[in-house]
Amino acid sequence: MDKYQVSERSACSLVGLSRTAYRYMPLPRDDEEPFRAEIIRLACTYGRYGYRTVAALMRNAGWQRATEERVKRIWQQEGLKVPGKQTPKGRLWLNDGSCLRLRAQYPNHVWSYDFVFVRDAYGRKIRMLTMIDEFTRICLVIHCALRIGSKEVIEQLADAMIIHGIPKFIRSDNGPEFVARILRDWLKEIGVQTAYIEPGSPWENGFCESFNGTLRDELLNGEIFYNLEEAKVLTKSWKDQMTEGNPFRDNQVRPHSSLGYRPPAPQVMLPKITQIQPGYMQ
Repeated sequence: MDKYQVSERSACSLVGLSRTAYRYMPLPRDDEEPFRAEIIRLACTYGRYGYRTVAALMRNAGWQRATEERVKRIWQQEGLKVPGKQTPKGRLWLNDGSCLRLRAQYPNHVWSYDFVFVRDAYGRKIRMLTMIDEFTRICLVIHCALRIGSKEVIEQLADAMIIHGIPKFIRSDNGPEFVARILRDWLKEIGVQTAYIEPGSPWENGFCESFNGTLRDELLNGEIFYNLEEAKVLTKSWKDQMTEGNPFRDNQVRPHSSLGYRPPAPQVMLPKITQIQPGYMQ
């Protein structure tokens, strides 16, 4: 049109373009900039989350138009990196060799616990006792100490049971802290059955191992601990992240793919908190 001084109709007819399409002016969405800023913020806060999990986080926070397609488009435009998928884990087997393992059917049906080890800046080993509910995926305990024996395990179990109730089964490996007679007698006295895994088969405690991997990937691998107190503060901060003082990890924020990208709480946790400690969330 500028070069040959032809009309709009002739130019569009020549190149086969609809005049409606030629005149179309895209209207940017009102929420495009804050939407993009929220995606970048979540990607920076949760460095190991992909666009699907970020989209679920935004929908849970009230962003109605946070579809996976829209988040993926902005994710790619901003050059954000999608973390690689985790390697699938093998089938879990019972101690008798059968493949019908004990599966959690309801809250407080099966708990599992395990140890995580990390070294501080001076080479000293810090032990962390992690405990989860396998049905709700809720983190019950992350206890840091230089030494954790069977008595300390009992103390952490007792504190968790006061808040959450007594489980029917508790799953663990055959570590000396978990098979100690004092611990087994105490569990038997309160009616909790033990479900020990086969030696050298950590995949049988897959839920807790998966949680420990998340803890190490999201926190331990990216922090330098100069002393035990700093480890306690940082693990507590990670556990309480985005819950405004709620004493359970990010159970109200972090979505789980196994739960349809929904967080374990508040559907699970809020009724218990309200019942045990009225007005606590206030």
